Amino acid sequence: MTEFEFQEPAFLSEDLRMVREQVRRFVDEKIVPHADAWEASGEIPRSVFRELGALGFLGMRHPEAYGGGGMGALASVVLGEELARSTFGGVASALTVHSDMSIGHIAHRGTHEQKLKYLPAACAGEKIGAVCVTEPHAGSDVAGLKTRAVQTREGWVINGSKTFITNGVYGDIYIVAARTDPEAKGSRGISLFIVEKGNPGLKIARKFEKHGWRSSDTAELFFDDCIVPHDALLGEEGRGFYYIMSTFQNERLVIGALVSGASAKAIELTVDYVRNRQAFGKPLWDQQVVRNKLAWIAAKAAAVRALTYQCALMIDEGKDTVREVSMLKAFGAETLQEVVHTCLQLHGGTGYIIGTAVERMARDSRVLTIGGGATEVMLEEVAKRM
Repeated sequence: MTEFEFQEPAFLSEDLRMVREQVRRFVDEKIVPHADAWEASGEIPRSVFRELGALGFLGMRHPEAYGGGGMGALASVVLGEELARSTFGGVASALTVHSDMSIGHIAHRGTHEQKLKYLPAACAGEKIGAVCVTEPHAGSDVAGLKTRAVQTREGWVINGSKTFITNGVYGDIYIVAARTDPEAKGSRGISLFIVEKGNPGLKIARKFEKHGWRSSDTAELFFDDCIVPHDALLGEEGRGFYYIMSTFQNERLVIGALVSGASAKAIELTVDYVRNRQAFGKPLWDQQVVRNKLAWIAAKAAAVRALTYQCALMIDEGKDTVREVSMLKAFGAETLQEVVHTCLQLHGGTGYIIGTAVERMARDSRVLTIGGGATEVMLEEVAKRM
């Protein structure tokens, strides 16, 4: 089977090209042969995190002084693309939530002591990160968070609940958003805290059974008089909303990368299928309508990828990317729906059978128009800046 590849951007360094090659090899050898079993169990072995960590791929964005690689946003794009090419969205999500969406809060805002305590183990894949923002009544509406944190002599006491938390069951380091100033309106008065696995006030209420991403664990969490030390506060008190919004830019960039990698792989699998599938006396590829459908989704996927790399470059240049990254999140996630469902349609009945890669990708892709900021919210972010 010939791999469907977009051309490598000329500005990608030799180091990042080597990262792509090594991650792709890891995906082919260590993930794809075993991930069906992980889908059935709903759990990714911790050894996968440790092996990727030992290769240096989980800490590429984090400071070298604490075990990271000190690389830029393009490293996250390459990692996301290659993990998504596995066709197992749950694996890609669990790993990137750890590498790019949770531990990054400590890397960017932690004290020296916090970085020293948590980052080396996180970069090595020995400890797994989760970010706890979404609540039963507050998803994309981050300003509506109700979880409370009150400062006492013993430390901070957290009470509330979080839901739809990736790595929520098997995580070790939880980045928790809580309201510290009940008098503050909306986005004001929210702070971030580090909560460790084993805290008696942290309770895993349930592990969700999901439509897709079945190999990643997703949980509902309760914080019941969860006491953390004073130095568990991450960054400045009351600045949590702004920290979350800042990290969302990277999360949405990574989603663009996941879309790029998944789209390329879905198209690759489908081109191979229609070239070999005989119908009406000839391969499906010989039907003009089939070729045109594939060309159309390939063009849209290429546009998403181009915007993904543009956003990564802007982030590395320190530019304001809220508008462009919001465009990427909305356009990319919606484009992926068209790509995977077109590919499923062209697989015919085969595409509807569980165990077929495109069937799994169609399920896994659905959440990307919701998680990380719903499409409708992203379009409003774009409209505000027009």
